[in-house]
Amino acid sequence: MYKKLVLIAIFIVNIINANEFHRSISSSPNRINPLLATDSASSAISDWIFNGLVKFDKNAKIVGDLAKSWHFEDNKTLIFNLRDNVKWHDGAKFSAKDVLFTYNLLNSKKITTPYSSDFKEVKKVEVLDDYKIKVVYKKPYFKALSIWMMGILPKHLWEKEKNPMQSKLNKFAIGTGPYKMSKAFEVNKNIELIANKDYFEGRPNINKQIFHYVGDSATEFLMLKAKQLDIGGLSPLQLSRQIGDDFKRSFNIFERPSNGYTYLGFNLRKAPFNNIKVREAIALAIDKQELIDLLFFSHGQKCYGPFMPGTNAYPKDFKPLSYNPKRAKEILKELGFTKKHPLKFTITTNSGNDIRIKAVEIIQQQLLKVGIKVKIRVMEWQAFLNTVVFPRNFDAVVLGWSLGLIPDAYSIWHSDGDKKGGFNFVGYHNKEVDRLITKAKSEIDSKKFGEIYQKIFKLIVNDHPYIFLYIPNSITAVSKRVIGVEPSIVGIEHNFIHWKIK
Repeated sequence: MYKKLVLIAIFIVNIINANEFHRSISSSPNRINPLLATDSASSAISDWIFNGLVKFDKNAKIVGDLAKSWHFEDNKTLIFNLRDNVKWHDGAKFSAKDVLFTYNLLNSKKITTPYSSDFKEVKKVEVLDDYKIKVVYKKPYFKALSIWMMGILPKHLWEKEKNPMQSKLNKFAIGTGPYKMSKAFEVNKNIELIANKDYFEGRPNINKQIFHYVGDSATEFLMLKAKQLDIGGLSPLQLSRQIGDDFKRSFNIFERPSNGYTYLGFNLRKAPFNNIKVREAIALAIDKQELIDLLFFSHGQKCYGPFMPGTNAYPKDFKPLSYNPKRAKEILKELGFTKKHPLKFTITTNSGNDIRIKAVEIIQQQLLKVGIKVKIRVMEWQAFLNTVVFPRNFDAVVLGWSLGLIPDAYSIWHSDGDKKGGFNFVGYHNKEVDRLITKAKSEIDSKKFGEIYQKIFKLIVNDHPYIFLYIPNSITAVSKRVIGVEPSIVGIEHNFIHWKIK
């Protein structure tokens, strides 16, 4: 009888352990606090512990999170109706007072955070009752709804903290999210999150998430191959050359465009790049598919413009410029460039990014085929920024930008960004683009906002201030013991609470 009970106990323990999900983090969090999480590890943990008022669904549409509904009373007044069935991890009830407290703390002198800038257009926030909030803006604001994806803090705990930047709550966070902490995290140690049985959308199916501290990507890859992790990123090289049939029998592999692109940007203030025909000729001479094939083993897609494909800012009727070296040669000849007097310029990029350097080398060879002679300059990152990019001391640069589900073109594409320290360092000026960007900033209707941004997209692309090069694929391996994964534009973990382990 005793042996039988022991076997049953072992069986139960194995079932419990089997319902754990193992993943990695490359560094320790700094502060697990949505107002202060500025590093990737802190954000990765915070996202499981805290909720905002709204969130993106799998189709990148904004839907309710802590808010069950909302409406605009006018184009400057937003009303949120909050859920009345939400509990904090310590059992206290969530209410509108928590939202107001979080907003006030975000804008107080007690903390230093870059996220407060998103709320600069907010005039005031009022509690109408326990589950209703009014937000009044200084003027119509296109991010009026999306800024409330920021996680909300519990007033009853944080109001007691005299120094929020140093609070113990940044180490042992209390939120409303689907997972909660069992103890404060320790530097360079694994972090365990356990399922929140009282989560308002239902208890997650997976009992525990274990975040393994892994200091480098090579070790992460080895752990993934050894099945010590249930999820992990793969590089195109690893996918194409470094995994075998055993790995593929154990993992499902998901690919989607990453949230960033690489570009070749011109200094539009100087000749010959102030001539749109020169920029067009260079664009026609670059074979983007060859770049993707050589750099990413074909695991990527061509980039044609500044906004994310699949969003409402990306025009469906857009016809991109095709690779056409013959036409490039014709334009160069029309402009007076010959074998004796070829177009010459220097492309500068940063060290420490082998893919970017290889991309420049490939571009150099492609342009040589149409008679353009390119020199390559590679610099240490800070020196590159301080002596080349921001002083505008370049012919052309190869760099990258991230892509957001809700784009904000102002800092990169508006003429106002062409200033010391500004992100419009190529010197792009287009009065119609400026007008449309300004118009879109006051548009609260997402459909109309998208229509404006589609016009901005086409105008920018037709001006060729950049050659938009490529969007690498994000490649993720997920253990086949996990079921319920549904890939989408927002990533594969949007429905994680519904995942199950066989």
